Amino acid sequence: MIKSMTGYGVAGFENEHLVIQVEVRTLNSKMLDLSIRSPRQFADKESEIRNLVQASLDRGKVSISIDFFTKGSQNLPVQLNEELFKSYYHTFEQLAASVGGSTTDLFKLALQAPQVMVNSPVEREDQEDWAQVKLVLEEALRRCEGFREDEGASLFVKLTENIDLIRQGWSLIKAEESTRKEKIQNRIRGHFSQWMEEHAFDANRFEQELIYYFEKLDINEELVRLETHLDYFTKCMESEVNQGKKLGFISQEIGREINTIGSKANDAGIQKIVIQMKDELEKIKEQTLNVL
Repeated sequence: MIKSMTGYGVAGFENEHLVIQVEVRTLNSKMLDLSIRSPRQFADKESEIRNLVQASLDRGKVSISIDFFTKGSQNLPVQLNEELFKSYYHTFEQLAASVGGSTTDLFKLALQAPQVMVNSPVEREDQEDWAQVKLVLEEALRRCEGFREDEGASLFVKLTENIDLIRQGWSLIKAEESTRKEKIQNRIRGHFSQWMEEHAFDANRFEQELIYYFEKLDINEELVRLETHLDYFTKCMESEVNQGKKLGFISQEIGREINTIGSKANDAGIQKIVIQMKDELEKIKEQTLNVL
């Protein structure tokens, strides 16, 4: 069964010491395009995270967000440069005095001045922390994969409907084919009957030219190939192997046969059916871009 490249998964963990939350979002892409946002203490785990993602999601535009907090920490999450703060405060105070300005907001201004407060996330080197984060990440990936499978099931239904509509068009054209040939033959007879009565001609040569003309208009081979491509498309959708790219290639072949049938048919009724088939094929091409 096909899977979608659109997915979402979130998982979390909390105890008396830690709070962990991991969010995974995926969109369609020709290859694995991974973006990771994680705490600084896990920066060296990027390669391991990439391996986990590739083993689970294969390809797509993947965004991973990892939030990690510790409870009851005695350390502040920021570092304060007290000397720089005092320097800012006294400088602002002197400037306010020189112009007779208010000193009400000087504390706030000095505290927000550049380099006074610097983010300083608490770094723990305990391997158990990463082991727990990894478990949460794996759970988020599993949920994202489940989301992709559900979306793939919806895509399967839509693509099957589109393929069935093209099959209906194929059946209508197949039924019209014998009638179309009779129409062409009658039209040729009507156009040339009077000319043949008034002019001498080589009957064998004329028969050869007529056969060549009918061969150029024959669409039976295209109909056979189109039916084969439709069957193969359905077979690939039912496969468990990732088939998104292959479905894209097959849809291109389906388009070639439909275009050839339309150009060779030389029949208004068949042309209308071909237009409807092309419309369904465009929907298929758009949907297969999101198939894994």
